[in-house]
Amino acid sequence: MNRRLTVVQLLPALESGGVERSTLEIAAALVAAGHRAIVVSAGGRLLPTLLESGAEHVALDIGRKSPASVRHVPALRALFRREQVDIVHARSRLPAWLGRMALRALPRAQRPHWVTTVHGLNTPGRYSAVMTSGERVVCVSDTVRDYVLRHYPATDPARLRTIPRGIDPAQFPPRPHPDPAARGRVAAAHPALAGDGPLLLLPGRGTRLKGHADALQLLAGLRDGAFPEARLWLPGAREAGREAYIAELETQARALGVDAAVAFTAPTSRMAEAYAASDLVLQLSRKPEAFGRTVVEALSVGRPVLGWAHGGVGELLARLQPQGAVAPFDAAALACTAAGLLRTPPPPAAIPFTLQAMQRQTLDMYAELAG
Repeated sequence: MNRRLTVVQLLPALESGGVERSTLEIAAALVAAGHRAIVVSAGGRLLPTLLESGAEHVALDIGRKSPASVRHVPALRALFRREQVDIVHARSRLPAWLGRMALRALPRAQRPHWVTTVHGLNTPGRYSAVMTSGERVVCVSDTVRDYVLRHYPATDPARLRTIPRGIDPAQFPPRPHPDPAARGRVAAAHPALAGDGPLLLLPGRGTRLKGHADALQLLAGLRDGAFPEARLWLPGAREAGREAYIAELETQARALGVDAAVAFTAPTSRMAEAYAASDLVLQLSRKPEAFGRTVVEALSVGRPVLGWAHGGVGELLARLQPQGAVAPFDAAALACTAAGLLRTPPPPAAIPFTLQAMQRQTLDMYAELAG
């Protein structure tokens, strides 16, 4: 880029999640390249990280689903005009609607360029259609691109840009397999995971959609077969407000006879260590995901991944480790494939989906728009 750009990103809040992480990553890349990055949100626990990168923050609660949210449109319009914004990048539906309203209230010659990112496979409809309205529409995977074209056929394919999410390889470096030191540290924190048998890992929030029940069923099958000492760790399953769900999973584990071999825990901030301690990483989301970052993280560390072959996870496995892809919800095939991966782990895969590539492609897209 030959001139300094001012880019505003719109999202509901800065608490946690893939949308928030991508926002911070692009803000940091903009600042590092000499540009100005402004984020508009309600704030949250990631706000200090954003500010440490040199980006700026404007506090507006543009993610609250209420008719009263329209009151933020004049503030957005004033921000775009006052800061001479070059590009507005919306990452969520309600902020996108408010951002579009603010842009339309500006004279055409003063309007910033408009970018949207489709981060998820949202329910099709007019409300979600706003995410396809950008002059450039970023799709976080080919799965998302296909989804957009299938459900919004009026979208011009020339406006779509597939920019996969990426990881920082320095945060997920290759680790020896097995890694007794990592396993020992995890077992010390969670005694149910101690032992010589293989460790299965399913990271994910405490929601039925993440496939925890499938993982428990898989563990029972492995322990009844060739891997009687197998263990299962579910970091992230235990969280405030999900106590009834955890109780349900614990009841299932007891019924399957695997309750002593399972650890339901809060999320861990040391995911690279969790991958290193494991022998097989599971991605069993019942609902197709847009990308599937845990697949890339685990493979970067050097651990095989087993997952349902749908959505972004299926797309990633087909490209990076086809041996781990299983037809959705085929429990017998899942158990058979898991046993094969544990007996003969595939060689480590080269990972093209890096944070640096994602940042570079996004900034190149901004440059393309800004001329």
